[in-house]
Amino acid sequence: MKAIYKREVSSYFNSMIGWIFVAVLTVFIGIYFFAYNLFQGYPYFSMALKSSLFIFMVVIPILTMRSMADERHTKTDQLLLTAPVSVTAVVMGKYLAMLTVFAVPVAIACLCPLIIALNGTAFLLADYGAILAFFLLGAVEIAVGLLISSLTESQIIAAVGTFGILLLLYLWDGLVGFLPSTAQGSLIGLLVVLILLCFLINALSDNWKVTAGVLVVGAAVIAAFYLRDSSAFANLLPDVLGKFSLLSAFDSFSTDHVFDVPGILLYVSISALLVFLTVQVIQKRRWN
Repeated sequence: MKAIYKREVSSYFNSMIGWIFVAVLTVFIGIYFFAYNLFQGYPYFSMALKSSLFIFMVVIPILTMRSMADERHTKTDQLLLTAPVSVTAVVMGKYLAMLTVFAVPVAIACLCPLIIALNGTAFLLADYGAILAFFLLGAVEIAVGLLISSLTESQIIAAVGTFGILLLLYLWDGLVGFLPSTAQGSLIGLLVVLILLCFLINALSDNWKVTAGVLVVGAAVIAAFYLRDSSAFANLLPDVLGKFSLLSAFDSFSTDHVFDVPGILLYVSISALLVFLTVQVIQKRRWN
């Protein structure tokens, strides 16, 4: 894993991708830092970070699009898959390399709360908590790009697909508001989510028996709870999906100035799940 990590970090900074990523993200954070904190005198740096989140939709697809897709396109993935290292080590090496590139502008951003403190009132604990959440949110979105890149050999498709998923996550709160709030609507919505989950399981395992078992058991459990107390399903679908809002978790740090432990656990859990799914995708292709 160490050799793969070093190779990937070197490839990012020996090409324009790593430098463009660092420069663009640093510039946008700096613009909002000057606008809110230095010119307007707002004491919380977290506002600049929150305003910069939209740029993730542009820079993260650029960073992640070649991570797995380029290896597959140039057929060098065969060398990695037959190397005396595990698939997990390969994926983790690439993922940690991208996190290292992302850590550079985040490290630069760590200087901003100190600049605020030198010029007036600062809330360092709140700001550094927001920086941690900013980094972990970026780690989730990088894991999204890594997974999408493992599904295709085209860097363009990987970039566009990652952009689409990140746009969905950015609009998540608004889209959840359009979901049905009635008990019947929640029931149908949960069944649709279950079916989509089963499609994912079948794609990864290629075992229709396991998929069918999960579908039958899951549908039976949902139906049993609905028949027992249908009123509990009112607003259930929006409430459940709303718990997975990445931006709401970040708002706890940036707007409420609260260290949101469940939000941190959400980011770490989703990142781990996406990396695990990437490993399964590569593992399946390795044995095929």
